[in-house]
Amino acid sequence: MRYRYLGNSGLKISELTYGNWLTHGSQVENDTAKACVRAALDVGISSFDTADVYANTQAEVVLGEALKGERRESLEIFTKVYGPTGPKGHNDTGLSRKHITESINGSLKRLQTDYVDLYQAHRYDVETPLEETMQAFADLVRAGKVLYIGVSEWNARQLREGHALAQQLGIQLVSNQPEYSMLWRVIEQEVEPVSRELGISQIVWSPIAQGVLTGKYTAGGPLPSGSRATDESGGAAMIKRWLQDDVLNAVARLAPIAADLGLTQAQLALAWVLSNDNVAAAIIGASRPEQVTSNAEASGVTLDPDVLALIDEIVGPLATTDPSLTQMPAARQV
Repeated sequence: MRYRYLGNSGLKISELTYGNWLTHGSQVENDTAKACVRAALDVGISSFDTADVYANTQAEVVLGEALKGERRESLEIFTKVYGPTGPKGHNDTGLSRKHITESINGSLKRLQTDYVDLYQAHRYDVETPLEETMQAFADLVRAGKVLYIGVSEWNARQLREGHALAQQLGIQLVSNQPEYSMLWRVIEQEVEPVSRELGISQIVWSPIAQGVLTGKYTAGGPLPSGSRATDESGGAAMIKRWLQDDVLNAVARLAPIAADLGLTQAQLALAWVLSNDNVAAAIIGASRPEQVTSNAEASGVTLDPDVLALIDEIVGPLATTDPSLTQMPAARQV
């Protein structure tokens, strides 16, 4: 496993980070979830990403149990705040001082730790002054409950404004967590250049496009039994955008490229994401331990320029690149 610096900081994280968005506390049994975490640790993954809203707090509970007994100093634990949890009352969502303060206390208890390495604003909150949000984060850093601050799905303007306030408050905004893959490249035109300028890394989610880039979905073929595309509560709505014949045919053309390199298509997709040096880590999820073990082999793979050019020739015309499709801020839902 290789490790990369997170933004303009001295913190190193594993370039493949284990995430439990759609699995822990919902799709897979707790014993399997713990086995997946064990597999991640065994291959050298030290960074783990979750959020209080995943499975309505249960994902944090499962991750905390799975990591119990591990040397805390050898781990980097990330979680997020914004979405509604608990009874979903009028202050149970957003980035107000009240919600941030109460959320970190709940997350620390569930994760069974005294601090998190990275605390992320899960979305931008248009209803709370940014100054209030960043001051609350700064107070958590000074209280020792949080080491670094990150965000998720913020656009270029929001990143610039948040970074400026963080600097004024003497804390580090070091990361953004966007969706990014061969097929979804909306960060490349605006978010990535601003991030490079400000010393902000990307920790990307869905690097294999909800499983489409593994090659298991075929044009005109049936949906694999038990796949995400058949699970209406576990991501089926998100994956539908990729289940078009032109996309699936292009993905099939990647198979011989992966084979020539001795890689699976999933490993090729992960290596492609990691070829972007503004990416500190690609988040991988798993429903089986062997998926973790296999995907971890993408760490350290270098794709030659001619391979990158060929991939771009095949899937580039089908990729979504419109920067306005970065998650737009919306009114809070409770």
